[in-house]
Amino acid sequence: MDPLPDAILQYILSRINNARDVAACNCVSKRWKDSMAYIRTLYFPRNSFDNPSLRESPDDIVKRMVSMVVRLEELVVYGPFSPSGLASWLSLVGMSLSQLELRMDNLADNQASHESPSKLDCIGAARNLESLKLWGVLMMHSPKWDVFQNLRTLEIVGARLEEPVLTVVFQSCPYLRRLKLLGCEGVGSISIDLPYLEQCKLDFYGLGNCSLTLSSPKIESLEVQGCSWIRVPETQHLRNLSISNSAGRVYMVDFGNLPALEFLTMRGVQWCWDAICKMLKMASEVKHIYMKVEFTGDYEALQPFPEIDFVDFFNNHPKLRKFDIHGAMFAALCQRNSLKHVNSQ
Repeated sequence: MDPLPDAILQYILSRINNARDVAACNCVSKRWKDSMAYIRTLYFPRNSFDNPSLRESPDDIVKRMVSMVVRLEELVVYGPFSPSGLASWLSLVGMSLSQLELRMDNLADNQASHESPSKLDCIGAARNLESLKLWGVLMMHSPKWDVFQNLRTLEIVGARLEEPVLTVVFQSCPYLRRLKLLGCEGVGSISIDLPYLEQCKLDFYGLGNCSLTLSSPKIESLEVQGCSWIRVPETQHLRNLSISNSAGRVYMVDFGNLPALEFLTMRGVQWCWDAICKMLKMASEVKHIYMKVEFTGDYEALQPFPEIDFVDFFNNHPKLRKFDIHGAMFAALCQRNSLKHVNSQ
């Protein structure tokens, strides 16, 4: 690679992002070390700090490496770090970062909830973020964030949180397009008011008795797990809808008109019959249905599905192209009327 012009060498080496590989390239030559300053992404896997050659803390290693980069755009850290370490990195590259992914690992750390500033507070220094992903985060106190004007993607995986904290987080991210809350616990009721949100995936641990209100007129894809009461009044653009509850019951669903709905998934041990009927009635324009619900019945009583008129069902869903059905619903389907009455068009 010696004959290559500097610009070509910089372009090639800028594709390297693993921290260990970056460190190795820095040792090849002075020319390579100077070129590594133009990488855009730094990725620290969980084993990045195993057997370090120098007696440096993980905080110091990350700080040293980010300080050598001219303009870092993406930082991913899966290894351990402290609030002070995170603050020191972001003081160097916070303004240039567009993507930040952190494995917080403080779910079981009660002391972390009393740290000031906390790890969450420190993230506020990266004001120009477009994507923020957090793993294993304790969210018991509201983060001290200003508004993230450019943030479009927020993913939180594995979290213990309080409902008022989520409200503050959403207020700091008013321009979100994509939201994922996966494996979250501690939420009984959640209200999401994000006018630009297009994709939303929610997965709540616990008894499956959460309530959800979503006000997002541009929503196109919604996946919900662990909610018993769901209200989404503005659904003109909703194309993909998935509702499941593996631990509890689905009591109530309240959606607006669903003229654009193409894919509908209904899963769970028990859905109230009214919720099933209402959901299928609202989804009269749907093209694909996947359904696996074992029982119906109101509240605590587990009851089998009542008799269902197969012909009426298909006549009321004229655009249906695929019907993937499992469990008790399949057993309940019957043909009281002749199939010849089904409109083939």
